[in-house]
Amino acid sequence: MRSEDGGKTDAAVVRDALGVGVAVGLSGFAFGVTSAGSGLTLLQTCALSLLVFTGASQFALVGALAAGGNPLTAAAGAFFLGVRNAFYGLRLSQLLALPRAVRPFAAQWVIDETTAVALAQPTRRSVRIGFTVTGLTLYVLWNLTTLLGAVGAEAIGDTDAWGLDAAGPAVFLALLAPMLKTTTERAVAGLAVLLGLGLLPVLPAGVPVLVAALAAPAVLYVEGRRHVKAVDNGAGEKR
Repeated sequence: MRSEDGGKTDAAVVRDALGVGVAVGLSGFAFGVTSAGSGLTLLQTCALSLLVFTGASQFALVGALAAGGNPLTAAAGAFFLGVRNAFYGLRLSQLLALPRAVRPFAAQWVIDETTAVALAQPTRRSVRIGFTVTGLTLYVLWNLTTLLGAVGAEAIGDTDAWGLDAAGPAVFLALLAPMLKTTTERAVAGLAVLLGLGLLPVLPAGVPVLVAALAAPAVLYVEGRRHVKAVDNGAGEKR
């Protein structure tokens, strides 16, 4: 069925949403293995996926704990990463325009992937379809594969040898990279990577993630100074 204003067909939206939901949902297996390998119990691992349901924060939390980081610092890093979902929600609430009673349930699905799919749609109908199909597919698969990964962690053995802890972040980067379209966005991402990786050997686990967040205000400050200088130069030439 094609929307009345000539947007994408429902089938095309569902196909795109399923592609994202299935691809990312399967990486929940890597989280389950990594979490169990970090010392979390099966119940704790599954509770994280059910209640937190944001892969970057979950990987950051168990990664920091596995590296011997302070639990409070690990939780702070995970919380900070999850804050971005609140900003996603501000935008999606306008696009989805869901009934008030449904919003608390939809809020659980406001993550990178559902936001990316929803924002790519041209109409409200396709936004709702894309958001719902991506959220449902990803939530079900992510939790199912988390359970399988946590249960199978013992059989796999040394998770570091398999490199499964890198699967989730790799999927996240693959989704994020196409969204970095401007020089400013690429500069923020590049500086954040440098800060995160550069400080990893010298700061406690979890802290480099917090420091990397300073990349955004630092780049925006430099951009602002350059803009002011350009305006001043332009005004000087007119005199």
